[in-house]
Amino acid sequence: MTIRNLIGFIATAIIFVVAILVGRVLWVHYMDEPWTRDGRVRADVVNIAPDVSGAVVELPVRDNQFVHKGDLLMQIDPSHYQIAVEQAEAAVAARKAELTMRLDDARRRADLNSEVVSQENRENASHTANSAQAQYQQAVAALDAAKLNLDRTRVVSPVDGYITNLQVFKGDYAIAGQAKLAVVDSHSFWVYGYFEETKLPHVKVGNKAEIKLMSGGTLEGHVESISRGIYDRDNPQSRELLADVNPTFNWVRLAQRVPVRIHIDKVPDDMVLAAGTTCTVVVKPGT
Repeated sequence: MTIRNLIGFIATAIIFVVAILVGRVLWVHYMDEPWTRDGRVRADVVNIAPDVSGAVVELPVRDNQFVHKGDLLMQIDPSHYQIAVEQAEAAVAARKAELTMRLDDARRRADLNSEVVSQENRENASHTANSAQAQYQQAVAALDAAKLNLDRTRVVSPVDGYITNLQVFKGDYAIAGQAKLAVVDSHSFWVYGYFEETKLPHVKVGNKAEIKLMSGGTLEGHVESISRGIYDRDNPQSRELLADVNPTFNWVRLAQRVPVRIHIDKVPDDMVLAAGTTCTVVVKPGT
């Protein structure tokens, strides 16, 4: 074997060994290391529904606007509820006057001796006064409810966040309990990384994580929790509530993906996060 052939053999062997090592590294990286391109930015979305019904007379917000906690989102027509408060105040005044009269009557009867007023009349006057007291308290409670309804015509934001997909307009009729708009809580952003089950042994709560957004930004975070269950698509229930087992079996079994919740440690002021956007999540074991 000539020197040239020997050098060629050695070079080929080195290239072969390097190829094996690179292949091994790539195999471990893609199959075992805890990373996934299937990540989603998530956030708490608060559905805003009025407590009272009525026409929307004010709408001081616009789509995608940032609002602070307590800011007015929409004003329900307060006219009917203001009238209800006035009626309740009148009812309270009437019940108070009746209560005063009944108490005075019971007091006078109690001061008279048994020759003038019987024991039965004294007891009846006392019971009537107690009934008037209860009716007065009921009227006060109704007034409080009317004031609360009037106050609830002002629909305010419960969190700091962003108005999203605004579909309500001034003049619309709002129904109590039906959501009219949504606010994305600006302090609640987190990331769901959907990791293959083969990579879960390398993921521990508290591990540091790197979040690479498709927009180009990078965030730092840590593993907050790991989901303890996903839906079994191969085992739904039948109409008889029995397991509907699929009789077929695929030769290639794909690893299921389990949601891992990643807490974002800090969001830069100049970074725009939107719930639903995708990202790559890389967990750093041992950190």
